[in-house]
Amino acid sequence: MIVENQEAAVTMLLDPATYGETGQVEAIETHISRIFLAGQRVLKMKRAVKLPYVDFSTPALRLAACEKEVELNSKTAPGLYVGVRRITREADSKLAFDGTGELIDAAIEMVRFDQSKLLDRMAVRGELTPTLMTAAARMIVRYHRGAPEIHTGSGSSNLAGVLDINQAGFATSHVFKKDEIEAFAKVFRTALARHSGLLDRREAAGKVRRCHGDLHLRNICLFDGEPRLFDCIEFNDQIATVDVLYDLAFLLMDLWHRGFPELANLVMNRYLDEADDEDGFILLPFFMAVRAAVRAHVTATQVEEGSADSARLIAEARSYFELARTFLQATSPRLVAFGGLSGSGKTTVAEALAAYVGAPPGARIVESDRIRKAMHGVPAETRLPDKAYRPEVSERVYRQMAWQAGLILSEGGAVVADAVFDRPDDRSRIEKAASDRGVSFSGFWLEADPLVLWQRVSERKGGPSDATIDILSRQLQRNTSQSGWLKINAGRKLTEIVAELRSFSESDTSETLRTAS
Repeated sequence: MIVENQEAAVTMLLDPATYGETGQVEAIETHISRIFLAGQRVLKMKRAVKLPYVDFSTPALRLAACEKEVELNSKTAPGLYVGVRRITREADSKLAFDGTGELIDAAIEMVRFDQSKLLDRMAVRGELTPTLMTAAARMIVRYHRGAPEIHTGSGSSNLAGVLDINQAGFATSHVFKKDEIEAFAKVFRTALARHSGLLDRREAAGKVRRCHGDLHLRNICLFDGEPRLFDCIEFNDQIATVDVLYDLAFLLMDLWHRGFPELANLVMNRYLDEADDEDGFILLPFFMAVRAAVRAHVTATQVEEGSADSARLIAEARSYFELARTFLQATSPRLVAFGGLSGSGKTTVAEALAAYVGAPPGARIVESDRIRKAMHGVPAETRLPDKAYRPEVSERVYRQMAWQAGLILSEGGAVVADAVFDRPDDRSRIEKAASDRGVSFSGFWLEADPLVLWQRVSERKGGPSDATIDILSRQLQRNTSQSGWLKINAGRKLTEIVAELRSFSESDTSETLRTAS
């Protein structure tokens, strides 16, 4: 009877007259949902299934799940979710929305948006921009700040549960051999043991929260011109109760897997700039590896369901499996510093190179302009008054840079430092952050013709830099002769500069500047 009732509800939702439309209703099915698109409306219902991780077997459970989905997603996608529609059987045996009869099913009503504005589709078309991904990172920070803290177990036990699910999932598929699954699981358990203390400290500090749980590109859309999160995991609080950086790691892994390492690095850096969560940076390669492993076993499970597209699914599962192993490869900490006058392109070069320094998602960028703005409690794009650039303030900024870089290096992470560095003391301080910890250091001085610098500064719009032509003129008047840092011709195209910088790494036995997977 349950199946018959739901099929009757499906028939109702497939009828254009239900929506006052005449055109055909488009239907999309997933393993736990059915989605109906008609005109400017979208109706989404839960399938009558009962699985180990979700129970939608009764109309009351499906109604409760719909109500929870609207409640949770309305916070991150305001205006997208209209509400919940009860589907009832009336006295005349006909089905209706929100009637007085017996509850047969329930559906979520949403505003239909342009599917081309889903970020996964924008990625395919090459339309993901640094500006868009910066906005997405900041939106995620705001969401995580408001997410409720959950203290039901340690941080390490939380991740151990995910690893248990992964191992059990792989066992249900024949895509991977038993010995490689066992070796795979062993590497993950070793990594978990290494990070368990930090994971537990983060849980105690309130970093485990009721998060989105399914935070990848397909669940972010542009709506009313702003990135919005939607379709979070509403059906299982345990699955969605995770470390906030594990939640973020799904997006970082998705970007990396799709071939956008620089955007993954940018999202990570912009998130950490806003979130004040530096201690978790070293966990990101592990978190991304777990996310890739989840996708590998889920995709492999689909093969066992007899999909007609099994060859593609096997290849996809394999790609996630290999990506997870790449994320878990050990890398040494390293500090790379970029100095140069205003307009030399330090920030642009640093952001283009950082994805290839250290383990994925790349190096943490420690940038003087952003640190200065943070010290004054303003957004990075806000212009500061001249007094914010007094020598004593700049001294504090450079000391903060060295301290932050040292903290990350001590934990085994990689850092790219970005500042003018025209004073010997500032260069010595950042070098010392590496030498004190026995860490490899590379310093690069970007230089270009003054006319090029003037043109770049005069044409600059947006961004964290407050440099003006007057500031550049004062820099040019000072002695900026560099000793020890390798000079780089910054008057060339960015691709040429980055190619040169990466070529240094290819002959460097430390291999900390590396090619992205």
